Amino acid sequence: MTLSWEQQTAALLANDKHRMACLRVARSLQLPDWFIGAGFLRNAIWDACHQHSDPTPLNDIDLVYFDSADKTPSRDSALEAKAHQCLPVEWEIRNQARMHEKYGSPPYKNTAHAIAHWVEVPTCVGVRLNDDETLTFTAPFGLGENWSCQVRMNPEVPRPEAYKKRIESKRWSKRWPRLIFTRPV
Repeated sequence: MTLSWEQQTAALLANDKHRMACLRVARSLQLPDWFIGAGFLRNAIWDACHQHSDPTPLNDIDLVYFDSADKTPSRDSALEAKAHQCLPVEWEIRNQARMHEKYGSPPYKNTAHAIAHWVEVPTCVGVRLNDDETLTFTAPFGLGENWSCQVRMNPEVPRPEAYKKRIESKRWSKRWPRLIFTRPV
């Protein structure tokens, strides 16, 4: 029996004590419509594909949520401090109800909709730990491209300059040499 991409990813996370601790802290904040996204999942999958025995260190934990009732940046700062007290890592917590303004986009409908607007396909992923310890994923383009080491620009919201800049600045090919980058059109 072949496991689905979600099942493989869930198994990967279940065996990662640090990522599970992050998910438990995020859940304890009781934020509406939350996910930990971006490199949290992407890097774990790429590390598994490259058979890295030591996980790639995360610059930060991207915790995103959606709450149109309180869109103040100060709330995010307070949440970051609270999360840091629980687990002293770099937290970047952002309410997606206001983040569309940063890109001049129409308002996002929810957190999954916001994640679907991120620059490259492998980064457009998120995971949430439910009360029953199961995981919920959001991945508008699926998880298959992550597992196949494909990297392409988000086709729904193409930003070629941002895509190119991120590939250069992140230097992903140094850590994960099997990645296949699609050039922006």
